[in-house]
Formats: sequence, structure tokens, C-alpha cells
Amino acid sequence: MKSERASFGSKLGIILATAGSAVGLGNVWRFPYMAGEHGGGVYIIVYIACVLLLGIPCIVSEFVIGRRAASNTARAYGILSGGKPWMLVGLLGVLTGFLISGYYAVVSGWCLHYIYASVAGHLHGSPDFFAGYFSSFETNPWKPAFWTLLFMLITHLIIIRGIRGGIEKASKLMMPILFVLLIVIVVLSCMLPGAMEGVKFLFEPDFSKVDGSMFLGALGQAFFSLSIGMGCLCTYASYFSKDTDLMKSAAQIAFIDTVVAVLAGLMIFPAAFSVGISPDSGPSLVFITLPNVFQQAFSSMPAVGYVVSAAFYALLALAALTSIISMHEASTVFFEEECKLSRKRAATIVTVACSVIGLVCSMSLGGYDLLTVFGRTLFDVFDFFTGQIMLPVGGFLTCIFLGWFLPHKLVRDEFTNHGTLRGRLFGIYLFCVRYVCPVGILLIFLQQFGII
Repeated sequence: MKSERASFGSKLGIILATAGSAVGLGNVWRFPYMAGEHGGGVYIIVYIACVLLLGIPCIVSEFVIGRRAASNTARAYGILSGGKPWMLVGLLGVLTGFLISGYYAVVSGWCLHYIYASVAGHLHGSPDFFAGYFSSFETNPWKPAFWTLLFMLITHLIIIRGIRGGIEKASKLMMPILFVLLIVIVVLSCMLPGAMEGVKFLFEPDFSKVDGSMFLGALGQAFFSLSIGMGCLCTYASYFSKDTDLMKSAAQIAFIDTVVAVLAGLMIFPAAFSVGISPDSGPSLVFITLPNVFQQAFSSMPAVGYVVSAAFYALLALAALTSIISMHEASTVFFEEECKLSRKRAATIVTVACSVIGLVCSMSLGGYDLLTVFGRTLFDVFDFFTGQIMLPVGGFLTCIFLGWFLPHKLVRDEFTNHGTLRGRLFGIYLFCVRYVCPVGILLIFLQQFGII
């Protein structure tokens, strides 16, 4: 089984593909508005601490499980636990990524539409116009559905080409483009009048903003941003070679993920401060506030404004694509190995199923009563159930599995094959996985429901 398994062709491919899995809308969309709501600079300090204490140990844990078992995520837990019920934890991760792929494709499709709208010059008018434009598009029964299906088709065409010819090749192309777009927009944003106030807000810590809500918000952002608990990292690790340095790879991925998030803040806040937009505009920042920001910021150069707007939404689409590819792959390899299907047929099953989920989630936003559950749209139901229940539970159980169930010698042997993690450092890692990560994830989970 292991000798026939596909693998990444280079260390660069490993880093870019797994970093692409982590880098997504959570970095470019969620991180800036979370930083805006929690005081900018001080939030970044706490966020980085959470990545170091929670993110990296959890990434390494999924890497250990994936590479050791060299199998899909569900089977990996079963192999390492001797077929015990722990396999259900792996299956939960696959199911979580599968369900997220469906509704995630809806928001990703919005990004494709906004690229088109920017290039076509449709995004101009008053602030009320942008709110009305988004509402009209979001509730349209057919337009969002078209862009959702297009996004899933693009994902499918990459997945069926395999690990080296599809995922690795696409990641080597898309991740550099993503960084170039980020840097270009950051430079343009920081050149605007009054932009330095935004830079100051982002990097000058205001310790008066420190409270329990801010800590839990940073902890949650670190956890969700790094794609922990949805089977992606475990699946990608199953394609790692034995000479891959797991700790170093995890640190590099966390570093890239954090850099992208901070650059996203540098892209948004200088432009927002330049035109007097509040930094705590919330989730509407991307699709309602930012088009207005770009229009006002580049009012004397409307053509540049259109280009910057199109580049920004292209950046969002690329970030979304690198993430959804990893979730799709986790489900595809599950069907491929468990049902003994060809890769193309397994990928087709996942694409069709996720497209159906995406369509009903998209249509639920149009006010169809049949597509609501207890007053919530299906889109909101999928978002809530996967993000606030399934991900924390999966991440918590993974830490328990690796920290308390697996033999420590197995864990140590798996990523000390080059002597990269010995003695006291291994002890620190194990302490984080056994105590810090489970407690942190449990706090996030309880906070979601107002218990603490």
C-alpha cells in the first residue's frame, strides 16, 4: 500500500500545497475584521502566541498521524489505534471537510462574480449602492449558483490530475501569484493619503483592548485559519516522504499563514483609514465596505481602482481555491481507497455531492422557506455546525488521541528520524498536545455557546 501511494515531488511542493490548505478566506477575510474588532496590534501579538502554542503542535500531530499511517484520514486513525473506535475521529475530519467544501464554494463563487463585476466596471456608486448590490446578488436564485458550480468545476479539474500533476503543480503556480497580488495591493494601499494611521492601528498595541473575548477570538482564529481538524493536513501528510522534517514543515506553514494574514491587514486597514471607514466593520468588510473603499481611495484614477478591486477578489478566489482543493482531496482519497474507485470517479462523486450542497446553501439565501431550519438558512446551518461544533470536537479528540492514546515512542520516532526534535523540545511539544491544546480548544468550544 505504502509503496504504491502517490507522493509530493519536492519539498517546495509540500510547503506550498500544505500552506495553501491553511491559507484561505480565514486569512484574507476573517483575520482583518477580527483584528479590527479587537484592537489591531495587541490582537496580532496574542494571535501569534496562539499559533505557536496551539497551531504548530496541532499541525505536527496531524502530520504524525497522516505520514505514519500513509492512508486517508479515516483509515489512518483506524490503523494507528488497531481498528478501535478512534477511526470515527478520522471519519469526522473527512466529513467536516466534505460539508465545509459545499458551502465554502458558495462564498468562493461570490469572489469569482466580484472579479467579473470589477473588470466590467459594475462596482461604482454610493455606500448604499454596494450594500444593495451585494444583497441583490446574494439573494438571486441563479447567479450565485452559476459561480458556485464554476468554482467546483475548477477544483474538480485540478483534483483529477492527481498529486504531482494537479495539486502540487497548481499550488506552485497559485501561491506565488497570491503573494504577488497581496504585495502589490499592500503597496498601493500604503501609498494612499492617511494610510499610515491604518499601519499604526495594525502594529501599535493598545493593551486596554485585552480581555477574555479577545484571547478566545485569537485562539479560535488560529485554530480555524490553520485548517486543523478537517482531514486536510492529515491527508497531505500521507503523501510526505520519510525525509520530510515534520516540525520544520509545520513551522514554515504556520509562518506563511501568519504572514498572509498580517499582509491582508496591511492591505485593508491603510485603505480603510484613508477614506474614513471604521476598522471594526465586521464580516461585511469584504463584499460591501471594500468596494466602496477602493472606489474612494482611487477616485482620481478610476481605472486603477477597477484593477485593484479585480486583483483583490482574484486574491480571495485563489486563497479559497487552495483551501477547497485540500478539503476536496481529503474526501476524494477516502472514496478512492475505501470504495476502491478510480481517482476520477471518486473525485466526480465528491464534486457532484459538494455542488448539490453548495446549490441548496446558495438558494437558501434567497428566502426560500423550505431551505431553512429553525429560522436559519441552510448556509448558516452548515457554517454553524461545521465551524462551531465539528471542527473543535475533531481537533480536541485528535489531541487526546495523539497525546494520551498513541505510544510516545511512536510519536517521537515519527518526527525525530533526522534528530530534529529531541529532549526538552519534544517534552514541550508533548505538553502542548496533552494539556495546552485540549484546554484551549475546549475554551473555544464553550465560548461559542456562551458557557464561559
